[in-house]
Amino acid sequence: MGKLLHGMLMRHVLIVDDEEAVCWALGRALGREGHKATVAASAEQALAVIERQAPDVIILDVRLPGMDGLTALNLLRERLPAVPVIVITAFGNLDTAVKAVEGGAFEYLTKPFDLSQALDAVSRALQRQPAEADQLGPDGEPGDGHEQAAPGEFVGRSPAIQAVFKRIALVAAHDACVLISGESGTGKELVARALHRHSKRRHGPFLPVHIAALNPNLVESELFGHVKGAFTGAGQSRPGLLALADGGTVFLDEVADIPPPVQVKLLRVLEQNEVFPVGSSQPQPLNLRILSATNQDLARRVAEGHFRNDLFFRLNVFQVELPPLRERKEDIPLLAEHFLARFGARSQSLLPETVRFLQSLPWFGNVRELRNALEHAAIIARGGPLRPEHFPRFSGDPLLANPSEQLAGMVRRWAAERIRAAGSSSPSGLYDELLRSVEPALLEEVMRRLQDNRWVAAQWLGLNRATVRKKLKLYGLESTAPPGPAEEDAEEETEPGQAS
Repeated sequence: MGKLLHGMLMRHVLIVDDEEAVCWALGRALGREGHKATVAASAEQALAVIERQAPDVIILDVRLPGMDGLTALNLLRERLPAVPVIVITAFGNLDTAVKAVEGGAFEYLTKPFDLSQALDAVSRALQRQPAEADQLGPDGEPGDGHEQAAPGEFVGRSPAIQAVFKRIALVAAHDACVLISGESGTGKELVARALHRHSKRRHGPFLPVHIAALNPNLVESELFGHVKGAFTGAGQSRPGLLALADGGTVFLDEVADIPPPVQVKLLRVLEQNEVFPVGSSQPQPLNLRILSATNQDLARRVAEGHFRNDLFFRLNVFQVELPPLRERKEDIPLLAEHFLARFGARSQSLLPETVRFLQSLPWFGNVRELRNALEHAAIIARGGPLRPEHFPRFSGDPLLANPSEQLAGMVRRWAAERIRAAGSSSPSGLYDELLRSVEPALLEEVMRRLQDNRWVAAQWLGLNRATVRKKLKLYGLESTAPPGPAEEDAEEETEPGQAS
């Protein structure tokens, strides 16, 4: 298809990368699409190449010998403002992503990437209208290059977190509302702080407001302020939290908990950029950006009638969804090093078996739970290497205070992920798949606790002994332990109504 589209006109793609394997693979793939590929192993070579012939697209690596790619990006954009630049990197972090977007990158890819991703980016760059060439970058202005990663910055190199970096970089310089979603402990406030730090409002206030922590009877007054005499106890006028964030950014955490009457007033703030303090008939103008976060399914709250549909769409102009830690386990060693350094325990090492132990846990409390567990282990280890036995027993344990509730939550997340992964298709057998996932663990634990006595296990499970024996055999859990009383004669059929 690519050859059909571009066969009549060969397009020139400049690849700037010092990895021969990457250049060879990209060049070969571009050649099959009917393009000409030129390779430069450094930024200096690339600048020399464009003096001789201007390419149609540039693919630029960030880490290069000599001049780095982000510095080269600014020079390339100055000399060839109409040529789209696709930035690639194997060492991406949030600061890199933001600088690439601010510098005018057309696209930002992280290694390793599929060749299809690169070819798609090149195709989109070639099809872009010339009028768009001068509109690269989020706000038409280059970044100042002085924003440094904060101590609370994101850490990670996994594809999941790199996608988050890219989303933040794309929207940071805009004033659009952003809805940040994710499980508790994934770092939603870190996203909000990063969006503020990389925005045009960075010199204004950043005010986090935790809705659930506010007095339910005073939420409206706390957010919008009140005038003297507005209610009993209002002895003087008081500005609301939104007014305190004027000129900056307000972060509404757990936005799903906002009471319905307050939702109406918040919608007016978003639509009219003004607020009425409680007891006042005069609007107060506001200039702020609203970021919000929730660990609940806000669309479901709308469907259930607990959250206003119009407010949901105003808050959800742009969404950043944070992955749970169990979906980015390759980041755990890097996160551990980061937290140990913050604790002043940089000298304490993580043994390979400790890394494997940490990566084996589900971390339902996500990054926050990992940080707390590491701090506990660092204290117990007393300066020595961290071992699995140094970590608290609760770390990663899904069955904490309420086992039934935790188990139900796990099943809900599992079902949601399976349905999401299926997309538009309608696979069958979800119930059987769940049983195959949980039955072995249940059988294995019951048999272990009961010293492999199938007769007693059958009583605990509410199954007959033949069914227990059949399931143990099915899952390869048969034991060499002697059978329980009269188990030699337990070949009876499965009882009516009982699962087999």
